[in-house]
Amino acid sequence: MSDENQQPVIEPALPPAETPLGAAQCPPVETVVCAEPEVKVVERVIERNFEKVVEVPVAKDKLVLGSEEFFTIEPGGLRLLALVDTGAATSSLSVVALTPFERDGSDWVRFSLSDGSDAEPVKIELPIKRHVRVARPGFDRQRRPIVDMSLTVGEVTHMVEVNLVERGEFEFPLLVGRNFLKDAAVVDVSRKQVQGKPKLPSFSK
Repeated sequence: MSDENQQPVIEPALPPAETPLGAAQCPPVETVVCAEPEVKVVERVIERNFEKVVEVPVAKDKLVLGSEEFFTIEPGGLRLLALVDTGAATSSLSVVALTPFERDGSDWVRFSLSDGSDAEPVKIELPIKRHVRVARPGFDRQRRPIVDMSLTVGEVTHMVEVNLVERGEFEFPLLVGRNFLKDAAVVDVSRKQVQGKPKLPSFSK
């Protein structure tokens, strides 16, 4: 057979060889974000601020006094309504017929004291310890004698210095200052007559 009559042989096409995918040809990685679960408010809490009451501890051997208290004063044995004044350094007593005099070479003072009742005023004579000058707004400075007197409120009795002043009508014949209150009592100015009427000292008549 001649070469002219021979049919050409066609080889089947081979599939193209697989080429490895490069990093640039990789499909993009998708970031999956999970949704947060829905939060439901099942309870509402309301905070309220309440006023805090602080109790101040008071020593057992101290009295609690109001802004006004009944005191017994000796000598005299009279119960007087007193103004408790933490701003005053010393105690003060309003009297009538204040008269200084001399006894055995020493300075004394004589005065009358009333509790405001219809009873006869009590006459008292005491030695003068010293004098003090007191200045009050709107008044001239006063020179007042100071004497020792015993003051009692509740179950507490103290001997303290008291300055004497001659006055007419007065709401509080006795003003109790810090020389009595120190180390003996605390004052609650929102209250009055906490201790009631005091007992007379044991040495009273």
